[in-house]
Amino acid sequence: MDRFVVQARSESIKDAPAAFAEPGRPWRPMFRVACGNFLEMYDFQIFGYYATAIARNFFPSGNEFASLMLALATFGAGFLVRPLGAVVLGPYIDHHGRRGGLLLTLGLMAVGTVSIACTPSYASIGLIAPLLVVMGRLVQGLSAGVEVGGVAVYLFEVAPPRHRGFWVSWQTASQAMAVMLAAVLGLALTARLTGDQITRWGWRVPLLVGCAIIPLLFRLRRSLQETPEFLRVKQHLLPRENLRALVQHWRLLVLGVLLTMMSTVSFYMITAYTPTFGAKVLRLGAKANMTVILSVGVFIFLWLPVMGAISDRLGRRPLLTAMSLLTLVSCYPAFSWLVAAPSIGRLMTVDLWLSFLFAGYNGALIIFLTEIMPPGVRTAAFSVVHSSTAAVFGGFTPAISTYLIHATGNPAIPGLWLSFAALCGLIATGCLAATPAQNNEQIRVEFV
Repeated sequence: MDRFVVQARSESIKDAPAAFAEPGRPWRPMFRVACGNFLEMYDFQIFGYYATAIARNFFPSGNEFASLMLALATFGAGFLVRPLGAVVLGPYIDHHGRRGGLLLTLGLMAVGTVSIACTPSYASIGLIAPLLVVMGRLVQGLSAGVEVGGVAVYLFEVAPPRHRGFWVSWQTASQAMAVMLAAVLGLALTARLTGDQITRWGWRVPLLVGCAIIPLLFRLRRSLQETPEFLRVKQHLLPRENLRALVQHWRLLVLGVLLTMMSTVSFYMITAYTPTFGAKVLRLGAKANMTVILSVGVFIFLWLPVMGAISDRLGRRPLLTAMSLLTLVSCYPAFSWLVAAPSIGRLMTVDLWLSFLFAGYNGALIIFLTEIMPPGVRTAAFSVVHSSTAAVFGGFTPAISTYLIHATGNPAIPGLWLSFAALCGLIATGCLAATPAQNNEQIRVEFV
């Protein structure tokens, strides 16, 4: 058995929450960080919700399938550069500070979102239009590559030790709020505009809404304090030293990627891919699809903090194991039942079931990943794992699912893709055993 032990100074972990918390308002740092993460994930995901409209505006062709695949590939391209963002910006945050890193990622996401929202269509400026959209998407990807890790690490370092699962769960709960806002705006658009109007210009409205609230979120994040745990370390690794440390811990990173697969694939399956799957495969209307997405967002938002708190009481691995097994055995039957008689009721039932599985798994996953990462490279290591998984598996889930259906003729095949991701998570959970020491002075990670 190989063993990798991460030592952390006990005074930093014990004293950080008390030193950080504002008197009477210990939730304020969590709220400020989560709000910024909410907008960043909203801006990053909204592209996938309107992939069909974006395909017609920026990737016109004589083949509807080809245009949609180009749009979905552009959606996925933002994920391809997420590992680059993790490698470049993760060491920066580990060296210069959590607060500054969160401001930087918010700024990059703002630039990318504005560029996509304001780019004229292909009919207006020709080939420059899709190029600008792709460039904006790549800038979004650089930001998202380290945003999740930056927020998770910040919340971990300011949370009370016995409630870290609950606090860190708000990182993903804020993403559920982004899903809810996107769905509400989608319902409003479908109620006020025709399908042709949404295709021509209405899809820009949700992006412009995201742009409009950026100044408020900058103000919230500027008011954040640096975490005491980071300030107590007198000398932080230089970026090149950080990268060398990541290479040394390659096995931990690989297992982290396998562990994260189920969370990433399921999230983008039930959020970003649902509008396309509902419209193109199930032939449901836009209003029905957005209603399902809104319900999914509410469901995830309600369940995640609960599951985070349960992981504080029962441990991370029992939740990870149980949710992996349930996903493995139930996904394909659920999709088969859905496509046998498509309806909004069946789509709602399946997506809510998958939302519960995602919330249960992710409620333990994010805090588990944060705990097992070496403190000196915590942001970079977490971000590399999460962004690499999103790049290879999650971001291309809409494109992979669309292609698999096209190649096999089986509309339930996305269920097998999700089952495969669950199997990878189950294997990784069995290989990794992470146990916090009794007084939180160290985290011991064992490769079984």
